[in-house]
Amino acid sequence: MVGGLTGAFIMAGAGAAEALRYYEVAPGHRLNVRRGPGTQYSIVRVLPEGARVPIFCQTPGETVTGPYGTSNIWDNIDNGEFVSDAYVNTGSDGYVASRCG
Repeated sequence: MVGGLTGAFIMAGAGAAEALRYYEVAPGHRLNVRRGPGTQYSIVRVLPEGARVPIFCQTPGETVTGPYGTSNIWDNIDNGEFVSDAYVNTGSDGYVASRCG
C-alpha cells in the first residue's frame, strides 16, 4: 500500500465515489520518488521493482526519458511525492489524471 491508503476508493467532488487506479512502474526499474517535478528535487524514497502507484494528479516539470518515452509529465503519487511519467505505464503519452492545483 502506498502512502497509507486503506481502501480502493477516494471521495471526489460532492460525495461522488471515484475508483483509485494503480499503474505499474516499468519492469526492472527501482524508481526515485521526489519532492517535486524534476530531478533537482530531493529523493524521498525509492520504489522497489514491480511497484504499482496511484496517480492523484499530474503536473508539467523537467523532461525525462525513460522506458515509456520522453515526457515532461510528473505524477503525484502521495502528498508531496512525484515520479516521472516516463517510468509509469499509464497507456498514454498525455495526461491521465487532472492537473495538480
